[in-house]
Amino acid sequence: MKKTILLLAIVFIVSFAAKAQDSIKYSNPLMEVRFNFFKKSVILFNEYLDTDSGSFNTTNFRVLYPIGKKTWLLRADVPLISTNTSSINKSGLGDLILAASYIPYVKNKTGIGLRAKVSANSASDANFGTGKWVFIPSITMGNYLGNKKKFLWLSLVENQISFAGDSERNDINTTVFENTFLYFLGKNWFGINTALRYNHTIEGFQNSAFIEFGRKFTPDSMFYIHPSIGYGGAKSYNYGYELGVLILF
Repeated sequence: MKKTILLLAIVFIVSFAAKAQDSIKYSNPLMEVRFNFFKKSVILFNEYLDTDSGSFNTTNFRVLYPIGKKTWLLRADVPLISTNTSSINKSGLGDLILAASYIPYVKNKTGIGLRAKVSANSASDANFGTGKWVFIPSITMGNYLGNKKKFLWLSLVENQISFAGDSERNDINTTVFENTFLYFLGKNWFGINTALRYNHTIEGFQNSAFIEFGRKFTPDSMFYIHPSIGYGGAKSYNYGYELGVLILF
């Protein structure tokens, strides 16, 4: 069944590719700040999460590389994890991630992106990863609100489902509905985000929300910070923050 879902997702993305536009204009909502689908990017960010059992810190190195006529985007993530509990501190490699995105539609103020992502069971310690290979298809829609393009709404629907890995670890089956609103003011931007995550395995919500401030140093380099909270009956963390630096080239 899981292999069938994976095959159908691949066929779905390829069928859109057959209808790809010959070119995509750069004045579109999928080319804004750190959600840029159209430029080569290097992103380095650090995320700290406070949990009931201790802290969980991720330093992530991400590379995004558009290919073809820039309707496709490749992505790779290399996370370094450190944990701090009352009994032990550990550091090591987390689960590596590879992804491919495709832009089937951009027109006027609206853009749609499709993404297929795979998280590998590659963590150096069981506490640093899921213990599973996880397939993560998603669809993102970006839409400017108003005519001045100062307000941007990004909406994402994603499903995370495991298809291989350690049989003694819990299967991954989570559905995510995430919304981000951004306001642009000169070189700065302000954002709010909420993500509803339903974990079908444990039958509970693991939601999160954050507020964000970002600033461009140059047209191709920027910085952002966002504090966040976890909420829901089965929340995975209490609070956290993320700091990031982006370079577009």
